[in-house]
Amino acid sequence: MDAIYILDILGTFAFAISGALVASRRNFDLFGVVIIAFATAVGGGMTRDVLIDAHPINWIGDLNYIWTILVAVACTYLFRSKIAPLSKTMFLFDTIGLGVFTLLGVQKGLNYDLHPFVALVMGMVSSVMGGVIRDVLTNRVPLIFKKEIYASACLLGGMVYLATYYFELPYTIQFSATMATVIIIRILAVKYKLQLPRIKDDVFGK
Repeated sequence: MDAIYILDILGTFAFAISGALVASRRNFDLFGVVIIAFATAVGGGMTRDVLIDAHPINWIGDLNYIWTILVAVACTYLFRSKIAPLSKTMFLFDTIGLGVFTLLGVQKGLNYDLHPFVALVMGMVSSVMGGVIRDVLTNRVPLIFKKEIYASACLLGGMVYLATYYFELPYTIQFSATMATVIIIRILAVKYKLQLPRIKDDVFGK
């Protein structure tokens, strides 16, 4: 079991808890919480695999993802009052998950001989679509459309991975540079409340 797979499982766990917490705050029953946790944790990878016609779908080919999600739901059910305040810890796991999912998504796109730009988009899809599906199912405006630099961090991390990949740098550097890019951008975006510009009026006025 390599380090990336372990981080992938940790990211899946963090995403599943994120989904479970959102569903519990919306007063979903236990079945609803499991569905939202599942969609949040593996929705991005599943969307990517469907788009590029990759089989088996990520969680179908490895049931460890299902067990991880169920454990995350159980932890949320049993220890919600203790987990909910751990926002900084969950933010770190969530950010690590973004970096890992971006890396794996771009890798898989390249393995399927996709154009580098399309592979980059697949990296972003892997990272953010689970959260988009979660927010849509719980009747919220998706986070990536209104708050914080989120998807942009994934795109920049994916670009760093592509650059290190095509320069044939050692894999440890590819991995470290991609993860560092996503994590640093996310931390800076949250700390300094950085956001992309919004369209409010004509750039040059009336």
